[in-house]
Amino acid sequence: MLQGRELILASNKFANESRKKSWGLLLSTLILFCLCYAGAIINVHIIAQIICSILAGLLIVRLFIIYHDYLHQAILQKSVLAKAIFTVYGLFILAPTSIWKRSHNYHHAHNSKLYTSSIGSFPIVTKEAYLASSKTERAIYLFIRHPLTIFFGYIFVFFWGFCARTLFKNTQKHADCFISIVFHFAIGATIYYFTGWQGLILGFLVPAFISSMMGAYLFYAQHNFPDAKFKPKESWSYEYAALQSSSYMKMNAIMRWFTGNIGYHHIHHINPRIPFYNLPKAFTQMEEFQNPRVTSLSPIDIYKCCRIKVWDSERQQMIGLKELR
Repeated sequence: MLQGRELILASNKFANESRKKSWGLLLSTLILFCLCYAGAIINVHIIAQIICSILAGLLIVRLFIIYHDYLHQAILQKSVLAKAIFTVYGLFILAPTSIWKRSHNYHHAHNSKLYTSSIGSFPIVTKEAYLASSKTERAIYLFIRHPLTIFFGYIFVFFWGFCARTLFKNTQKHADCFISIVFHFAIGATIYYFTGWQGLILGFLVPAFISSMMGAYLFYAQHNFPDAKFKPKESWSYEYAALQSSSYMKMNAIMRWFTGNIGYHHIHHINPRIPFYNLPKAFTQMEEFQNPRVTSLSPIDIYKCCRIKVWDSERQQMIGLKELR
């Protein structure tokens, strides 16, 4: 069984991009999204409009994974057209390229490292640190990790976390956050102007809500699940964090397509240069990836992921508020 640097180097054979495939998957997804988005906006029949609205939200998730791969330099590098598409897409979803890339690259470099992994991720503290904190600090910590915060990811994760909060911290440095907010809500205002409330709700708000909720939960559960392991920086290693603190999220074929294979998250953390369409191949062909820590989108697993709050160093596991008391 390969370990450490040898494992990363061995995975490089799956990091070869097919330019034709990358463009084909991006453009086909983009066309489907535009058709569903238009169908969600145009008031032809309410049932068709609702279906298109849900599909548009799911397609935003798929586009986000492709966008995420582009910023990891896994696909479509040195393409002016791809850069333009993804820049506009990042502004549209309230995750401009500079903010997402910087915070997400930090996340990859510090995933599951106690005390330093909260940038670009959901914060995790030890049981001892939580009990020693003030009531206000506890309330803020629990609010950030609360299921309703994830459910309303459109407001708390994307609008506030990626854009508004960053903009307030340094307006001059993060002008793209301001551009993103203006651009995003200008689209909503335009839809409302031409189609009214029904178009605004089904064509703009519902897709944004669905995609943000799913994006927030996927990002949370991929590193916050009952079997996840965390270490202080002194004993932390990149490979351990990838394989022991990043989940393999079981999904059916439809959800794997809509989420761009991001369920193979342990492999992605070993080598983020592997294009999303090569992750299943890496899973089936490398034995080292076939015994991952597993979660899923089942209601039971969602509950298990949402109930855990802090890391218990003695038990070497995440625990909930019940165990804390």
